[in-house]
Amino acid sequence: MYLSGDSSGMKHAREELITSLRSGRMASDRILSIMNTVPRHLFVSEALRYRAYTDISLPIGFGQTISKPSIIARMVQALELKGSERVLEIGTGSGYQTAVLARAASSVVSMERIEELCKRAKARLFNMKLMNVKFYHTDNFNDVDGMFDSIIVAAGADVLPRDIFDKLNDGGILVIPVTGRSGHDIKKFYKVNDTCIDSDCLGEATFVPYITG
Repeated sequence: MYLSGDSSGMKHAREELITSLRSGRMASDRILSIMNTVPRHLFVSEALRYRAYTDISLPIGFGQTISKPSIIARMVQALELKGSERVLEIGTGSGYQTAVLARAASSVVSMERIEELCKRAKARLFNMKLMNVKFYHTDNFNDVDGMFDSIIVAAGADVLPRDIFDKLNDGGILVIPVTGRSGHDIKKFYKVNDTCIDSDCLGEATFVPYITG
């Protein structure tokens, strides 16, 4: 399903990007097929749309960025979503990753500290008829109700916020960038019997800072 304004040229550029991500084994066919249905160019300014299907991060205003498609593919893949999960996304940003999550999981709660970005993302996903997402304008994940099967953080934390595991169901997965030697290490954690298990480092990238308070 494509949005109006998704020209054949844009669809072709997106398909080329997905082919490149597939050759690099960035994610499963399921996740990459989902990404192929989300028009990234509609989540950036008109002036930057010609670069939307290049594997780079792009500014979205307010000192924030939309992450590289390869990073989003890798992080969403790490959540091991089957389609029945309830997911918490910390850092809505443009809403692009939110849209991918909405098509990969049963429901998504997305929180964003910058009100204007939250409003824009909500409007974009409404236009895409993605009704399984609830948005929160907050910087505190404890403001969000309930527990989650998966949590994904789209900002780099200097220190792992340990109380975030209190929002994760047993057997759940957290993916979060944490400050490393150069940039951020994308870390994957499992919660098993109320214990946090550091499983994998998914690679390095540079993220905007994770800010609370």
